[in-house]
Amino acid sequence: MSDAPAFMVANLIVDDATRYRDYEKGFFPILKKHGGEFFTFDDAPDTLEGEAPPDGRIVIFKFPSESAARAWFEDPEYQSLSEHRRAATRLQFLTLVRGLPPRG
Repeated sequence: MSDAPAFMVANLIVDDATRYRDYEKGFFPILKKHGGEFFTFDDAPDTLEGEAPPDGRIVIFKFPSESAARAWFEDPEYQSLSEHRRAATRLQFLTLVRGLPPRG
């Protein structure tokens, strides 16, 4: 694992907005605990070329490193909270994308 930033990209379909809000309320404090930064979400992304991803929301957030991203995902507090997301959505994918290493 490098010191390069790591990005999480998720695609999910929200089926239960009320339960998903319970997830969102707890999400940001745990994200910040691991040095994460929320970038954006989009419920109607435009695919300009190639095959479109499945329907749903695209979410992008960033961590300072791959190890921080993995620590966030493996955090028992996050795993407990994610039960709300699992119950409220159909997750198409949650992908870790490694950033470029810092230039020296």
